[in-house]
Amino acid sequence: MTVLAGLVEGDPHRVDAVRIALDKAREHGHETAGAVMASDAFFPFADGPQLALAAGVTGVIQPGGSKRDSKVVEAVERAGATMVFTNRRHFRH
Repeated sequence: MTVLAGLVEGDPHRVDAVRIALDKAREHGHETAGAVMASDAFFPFADGPQLALAAGVTGVIQPGGSKRDSKVVEAVERAGATMVFTNRRHFRH
C-alpha cells in the first residue's frame, strides 16, 4: 500500500486540495494507483474523494463529521474503495 504523499496546506477548496495533492504526489514520483489518501478535514461532498478515486486511490482516511458522510461513503464504496473515519480532526484554528 502506498500513502499518497502530496501535502496541501490550508486550501479552502476541497477539490482543488485533492487535485494539488495528486499533482504533488506525482511530481515526487509517487504512484496514485493503489494509494491511500488521508485528510485532516472531513469531506462534505463526494467530489474530492471521487477525483482521488479516478486517479487510482483505493482508500480514504478522514475524520468524518459531515452531515453528508453517508453520501460520501456510498460514493467511495460504489467505486470499490474503502473509507476509514478517525473521528478526530487534526488541525486547530
